Amino acid sequence: MTTTETITGARPWLDASLPVAERVELLLAEMTVEEKAGLFFHTMIRMGPGGELSTGEPDFGLPSTEEYVLDRHMTHFNLLGAAPTAGEIARWHNRLQELAASTRLGIPVTVSTDPRHSFSENPGAAMMAGPFSQWPEPLGLAATRDAELVRTFGDIARREYTAVGLRVALHPQVDLATEPRWARALQTFGEDADLTSELGAAYVRGFQGETLGTESVATMVKHFPGGGPQKDGEDPHFAYGREQVYPGDAFELHLKPFAAVFEAGASQVMPYYGMPVGTSYEEVGFGFNKAVLTGLLRERLGFDGIVCTDWGLVTDSLILGQPFPARAWGVEHLSRPERVAKILEAGADQLGGESCTDVLIELVRSGAVSEARLDVSARRLLREKFVLGLFDDPYVDVDAADEIVGSEPFRAAGFAAQQASIAVLSNRTPENGTPVLPFARGTRLYVEGIDPAAAAAYGEVVGTPAEADLAILRIAAPYEERATAFENFFHAGSLELPAALLAHIAEVSASVPTVVDVFLDRPAILAPIVSAAAAVTANWGSSAAALLDVLSGAVPARGALPFDVPRSMAAVEASRPDVPFDTADPLFRFGHGLSL
Repeated sequence: MTTTETITGARPWLDASLPVAERVELLLAEMTVEEKAGLFFHTMIRMGPGGELSTGEPDFGLPSTEEYVLDRHMTHFNLLGAAPTAGEIARWHNRLQELAASTRLGIPVTVSTDPRHSFSENPGAAMMAGPFSQWPEPLGLAATRDAELVRTFGDIARREYTAVGLRVALHPQVDLATEPRWARALQTFGEDADLTSELGAAYVRGFQGETLGTESVATMVKHFPGGGPQKDGEDPHFAYGREQVYPGDAFELHLKPFAAVFEAGASQVMPYYGMPVGTSYEEVGFGFNKAVLTGLLRERLGFDGIVCTDWGLVTDSLILGQPFPARAWGVEHLSRPERVAKILEAGADQLGGESCTDVLIELVRSGAVSEARLDVSARRLLREKFVLGLFDDPYVDVDAADEIVGSEPFRAAGFAAQQASIAVLSNRTPENGTPVLPFARGTRLYVEGIDPAAAAAYGEVVGTPAEADLAILRIAAPYEERATAFENFFHAGSLELPAALLAHIAEVSASVPTVVDVFLDRPAILAPIVSAAAAVTANWGSSAAALLDVLSGAVPARGALPFDVPRSMAAVEASRPDVPFDTADPLFRFGHGLSL
């Protein structure tokens, strides 16, 4: 008898010739309640130094990897943090799979990640690219208006993810950014439902292919049923942002992108933290909401994939040294076991950011949750592991990882996307009758927010505005400082730029024609800058070289706004959070972008 025959005899679900449904049932029949319970938890994990398994992470209250896998029987993890090389991630991944293979049933681990091709860093939303190719944020992808470019991004990201063992993307975010102040707009495709639908579907097809399979990265689309209509633009990561409101009665509009990504084959869904206020739905967070998850998502929209809650609905946590309550909005009064039971009753399959397997096991033992209910979700979770090929070959090629991830063609494609995403919003004609952009090579340049060495490839860099022919200032959209470090990763509050910054821009602009480039993670109030500066551009993640190529005319300006830019904060405050394009008399309209 061969080794393969011996293994499949003892573990018949490893026989790849059998249909997936049969393999699932063979494995499920062998699982204990404790092993089934482990499937229900999808939580954060970190690498140890040098790609070793972690012994624990106090900043996020995480236990050791061995405790997760061996003691709690967990097999789904969200990898936090970056690494210097792809090979280091790949080695860590293989060690994790070896640990999982050593368990009684040898169920392989599924590793997920937030976006990893970014210019931004937020432990609750996205990570800097590190060894991966670097692309514009999703708002920047939306600014290209190019579905094929978005599909190409997804395909390249898929190849980079699979090279290191990342098999679930905790994205795309197909929320409509209808409240201009909302902190999560950067990871959306903007506020237009049609564009978001088109690009979201292309994104899913890039990551998954036409069908989910062994070369795919599964996508967990979020945040169902649309996280944009936040009261006052506050985010429901925090108690003060828990309410989602629909004064414009536009709840249905926010479902449109989800229908598009479901048609494209999205395999997983994440409901948002927020609780609907003033609708026919129960006023509890969407992860607890049976009418939303079962009635709307499962029954009306026909979604039969995995539903994983957003992170931390059950257990209070310590994040970056600060205590935060569970996001149990509307059910704060329930105990942890009662919250878990309500989530399962609502129709979710997994609890994101949780690891309280003991709570679920006790619910089953007490009869509050039936083992048959566990089996419903366990089938979905196991099926995806089989479809992704994890039971057949969970390991990755460490040497190939460094060759694939961040390869020159992938980086070049990301750089071209950065260039294509930059939007020129204004380009005033000074006294001599010629617009300031594009500028000529060799121009004397004064720069702020740009490495002088990068600018030196385009002109003569000088030390003061008075010496320059053109000033280029790179700034970021404003946000209000909040009390904790974690809150300040979520840029919220007023969209008005600080008075001191506006005075500085006006001073430089009075001395020399000035270009102001704004990292527009939210639609800032740009009117004072447009009045002062000779030209204003917007970016959503681009290197200095990508920007300067556009400003100098080396490549055409192609970007177009993925949202309206409001004229004033008064207009923002008077707008309805659920309705797109609802600020009065916007300074720039959706789709605006000048050519050079």
